[in-house]
Parts: sequence; structure tokens; C-alpha cells
Amino acid sequence: MALRLLIHCREIPAFVRSTPVNFCQRPLLNPSQFAHRSSLLRYSRQMRNNTRGESFAPKQTIVPTGLQGAAIESGGYIDPSRLWKSFVFTVAFSAGSFVGVTIWEYETVRSRAMDALRAKLNLNWFRERMKDKRREVEQWRKDVNGWWSKLSPGERIFAPICALNVVVFGLWRIPQLQPMMLRLFASNPAAKAVCWPMFLSTFSHYSLFHIAANMYVLHSFCHGAVATLGREQFLGLYLSAGVIASFASHVFKTVMRQPGLSLGASGAIMGILAYVCSQYPDTQLSIVFLPMFTFSAGAAIKVIMGIDLAGVLLGWKLFDHAAHLGGALFGMFWAYYGSRNVWPLREHFIGYWHEWRGPPKK
Repeated sequence: MALRLLIHCREIPAFVRSTPVNFCQRPLLNPSQFAHRSSLLRYSRQMRNNTRGESFAPKQTIVPTGLQGAAIESGGYIDPSRLWKSFVFTVAFSAGSFVGVTIWEYETVRSRAMDALRAKLNLNWFRERMKDKRREVEQWRKDVNGWWSKLSPGERIFAPICALNVVVFGLWRIPQLQPMMLRLFASNPAAKAVCWPMFLSTFSHYSLFHIAANMYVLHSFCHGAVATLGREQFLGLYLSAGVIASFASHVFKTVMRQPGLSLGASGAIMGILAYVCSQYPDTQLSIVFLPMFTFSAGAAIKVIMGIDLAGVLLGWKLFDHAAHLGGALFGMFWAYYGSRNVWPLREHFIGYWHEWRGPPKK
């Protein structure tokens, strides 16, 4: 089965345009994009002066009028000792993600079993009475359930993820919310709020092309990944890869002394992409505008990671290449080890959870 990829990206060099990497970019946030009113952009003199005095200070900070505080926070001194906060949050959030999806899996099975039991024992008479009084609501629910049931398993997990990204994209368009969005939905190791933006930024896009490209790639690889992993394991992998990608970005920025804002789902998507390409290396991929050219998934992930590695080593600053590599490496780890050795360990937790929940009530 061949998957198609789009190849246009206005923000990368021409020699990269012919590769699938265009859809796995997590660009550094350019604050100049926020000046959609009459706001004037200017350099922060304070930060430019600090560049000479502090080794971890940024080279420049572009500040939209009215957002100086958030922008200055985005480009200050990076204390390397603060990385432990990012590390602890990454480990805790990744573990919590898999614990959460394990509970989701258990509760889904439990709910289905109880529904089947109640239907067999005819214990849902109260619900039948309520349906008679709420026919219009129930008809609407039936229509929604009918539409939902027609979706594939991959589309059912893709739809809410895409919806969340679209909602956050819309919030960026509200000027009054932009200081909050910069503070919470853009990851930056020099900011006061370090932990939760590592997660929230994975649902955050400012550019229309950025969100369209990322959602296209996620939709393309959702089907194969969900079919292999199941929706619960897929969601755990997706969320964990996103936060791990943010942590990799924090480490790189701290080591290279280059603070800056990053946002986008591409780190999480790289985790899914790397997993699928590692599990099915012989799957043929194609470029959407050039369907006559095909290449294997194994070759594609090597090229993508090679470009991101070059970006890290050569200091390319158009995209957050470190975040891409972090997400991809976790996806490969999950393909070769995690899904076989880590995921089965959830059975121990399910046993404890079942005892805590107690016997189901009829």
C-alpha cells in the first residue's frame, strides 16, 4: 500500500523540497508573525545588550508591541540546572500517558461487558423510558453515532486530535489571548513556565500551512499505526513522543545556548512516522504531486532523520531539528522494544486497577 506525501514548503531550502521531511517540521516560532494589527516590531535593546554580557543570552529578540514581557521571557538566560524539571516532567508525563490509556482500555472493556449484561437481563428499562421523552436528542445522537461508526479506527483517533489542534489554532487568532498563548502554548527552556508548555505546544500551530501539513501527514500514517497498535497504545505513543521531542529541544537549546520558542505537532508525528516506517520498512510511499516516484518507508525515515541530524550538527535554525530527532528516536525505540517489552507490563497495573474498582454494579 502506497502512501502519498505533499512536497511544498515555503520555509525550507530548495534542495530539501523533494523529500518527505516537509511534513515533519516543527518550526521555531517567529514572533514577528503576531503583528497583524498596527503593532510595530522592534528589537529588544535590553536583550541585545545582554548578548554581550551573558553567555546564554540570545542574539536578538523581536518583540511585538504589547507582548514585550512574554517575548523577553522567551529569550533570556538558560540555566542548565533547570533541565531536571523538564526531565522529570517528561518521564512523569510519558508514564502517566501510558497509565491513562491503560485505564481507558480497561474502562472501555468493562463498559462494553456491562452493557451486554444489562441488555441480556433487560435492566435498561429506565433508559428506554427516557428515550421516549427525548426523541429529538436521541435522533441527533443516532446521526452522530452513525457517522462515527462509519469512520475507520484510525480516523476515530485522528478526528479529536485534529479538532484540538484546530481549536488551538483558532485561539492564536484572538489578540487578547496571545500573551497567554506565548506563555503556555510555546515551548521554551528559558521561560518561567517550563513543564506544561512542553505538552501544550504539541497541539499548537500559528501558521495555516504548518497545521495543514502536520495534520495531512498524521492522517496519512494514522491508519497503519492504529491498526498495529490499537487506539490506546497509539495515543500513549503520540503524547509521549510529543513531550520527549520537546525535552530534546530543551536539551539542544540549553547546550547550544540558543533560547527560543517552539511549537507544533511534528515531534509527536515524527514518533508515529518513525514507528510505522520501522515496522513496515518495505511499504511504498509516494509524493502527492509526483505519484510516479515511489520509495520505501525505510529509506524515507533514514532520509528524514539524516536531514534533521544535519540540521542539528550544522546549526540550521529554520526548524526545531532536535525535536524531530527526539520524537523519531522514541518512535523507533517503541517499534523495536517498547511495544514488545514495555506495553505488556500494563497488565500488572490493570490487575491493581480492577481490584480498586471493585465488582461492577448492576
